[in-house]
Amino acid sequence: MATKRSRRLRKKMHIDEFQELGFSVAWTFPESTSEEDIDAIVDALIVEVIDPNGLAFDGSGYRQWEGLICLQQIGKCTDEHRQRVSDWLKSHKLESVQVSELFDVWWD
Repeated sequence: MATKRSRRLRKKMHIDEFQELGFSVAWTFPESTSEEDIDAIVDALIVEVIDPNGLAFDGSGYRQWEGLICLQQIGKCTDEHRQRVSDWLKSHKLESVQVSELFDVWWD
């Protein structure tokens, strides 16, 4: 039996129209990549892909990076967002690029 919840409660619980979908991402820099190049590539990822598409990135690493990508506003990432990030990472010759399927960032 479905539970009827108020709009306020649905928003607080991040469900129904307030559900947020995102995806995880991971990649590895080639062994020969300098620290300055790592910083420049991560900065470029944010400037060229993350910000222009209204995305947010929470991640960390040194040679091996992993993180979560979701929207800056309440909403759902799309397969197009996943593809843009994946294509950008691969075009910059990063290794072991992995982009997960979309998932609920609050409940999965």
